[in-house]
Amino acid sequence: MTGGRTGRLVLVSTPIGNLGDLSPRAVAALAGADAIVCEDTRRTGRLLQHAGIAARRFVVANQHTEARAAADVVRLLGEGLTVAVVTDAGTPGVSDPGERLVKAALAGGHDVEAVPGPSAALAALVVSGLPTDRFVVEGFLPRSGPARRERLASLRPEPRTMVLYEAPHRVARTLADLVDTMGPDRPVAIARELTKLHEEIWRGSLGAARDRAADEEPRGELVLVLGGAPPPPPATSADVVEALQAAYAAGVDQKHAVSEVAAALDVPRRVVYAAAIRLRAASPR
Repeated sequence: MTGGRTGRLVLVSTPIGNLGDLSPRAVAALAGADAIVCEDTRRTGRLLQHAGIAARRFVVANQHTEARAAADVVRLLGEGLTVAVVTDAGTPGVSDPGERLVKAALAGGHDVEAVPGPSAALAALVVSGLPTDRFVVEGFLPRSGPARRERLASLRPEPRTMVLYEAPHRVARTLADLVDTMGPDRPVAIARELTKLHEEIWRGSLGAARDRAADEEPRGELVLVLGGAPPPPPATSADVVEALQAAYAAGVDQKHAVSEVAAALDVPRRVVYAAAIRLRAASPR
């Protein structure tokens, strides 16, 4: 950092529905901030009022203004101020504004901290009943066009549990697209209105979820937790022989063909080597 004092950017997680989830540390961070970056000043104002915090200087950063807001934030940080970042709900920077602000603050040599707390993605994941040891947060899919088709295709072989967000009026179409891409049997959990009065967790197959959404449009905020792709079936002896023949036809010698096939099919090298010996013995001299 050149000139100025080191400021502090604090990303503060806020409730995704139940105001009782606002932590004491989050309240202290907001109360101690010189300015607050938010998506909606009215919504954040109500949160501050609930927490008994006096009004603060606001900087609006939403999907349209975050790039411009980053310059204002860096200027405030350069004055040695503490700037808190919140979104309408949940953890800033996860499918919400925050990422650009963090990059700009770090590039300016300022401190960046987090006050962890509510996250719709994690809340839905841990109640889904699906594997939680490895997962990926995909956020919102592209709405249409080649970008949507390419993203869906890239998710088809994904082995990790996937977390997606979707608006109620688009969820039926998204579930139909997921069925078309991944088949009707993939497990899915749909979390609706998490932490709120009418919270609902539905678990079943993609096909059943598509049919249910087609019959009645769900209401409220939605998180989809999708099971990862099942592992491919183990290679058979015929698969090994076919792969070896293809390698030979491409001009690969036996030693390298055995190594390549073993790696490609995840088969022990000794098994592929034995198949190569049998194949050579059966070949006409």
